[in-house]
Amino acid sequence: MEDTIFISQSKYAKNIVKKYGMENASQKRTSAATHLKLTKDEKGVDVDQSVYRSMIGSLLYLTASRPDIKFAVGVCARYQAEPKMSHLTQVKRILKYVNGTSDYGILYSHKEDSVLVGYCDAD
Repeated sequence: MEDTIFISQSKYAKNIVKKYGMENASQKRTSAATHLKLTKDEKGVDVDQSVYRSMIGSLLYLTASRPDIKFAVGVCARYQAEPKMSHLTQVKRILKYVNGTSDYGILYSHKEDSVLVGYCDAD
């Protein structure tokens, strides 16, 4: 395609899926369930905080080229201080989604009448 730029982290996406042992897991069609509602889950089963944080960090890096996972990763990132099994289950769902969509990215195209619009929310 002429006058386009495609930004993708497909190799990185495949690597993190493999790193966390999800390459053979069933793929998901969405990064989060439509009814996603994570809570602090104070009575839930604790999970390894360092592994959870590592998974979140890897996924946050991937969001630079994958806006489709940004919301789900952001929700999961809220629970890094005390992650529970319910939070880890959602992170694994995101990895299953990434496994099936590792070639996704951002396509920028140029047109003669392209206009750059920017917004800023500052107080």
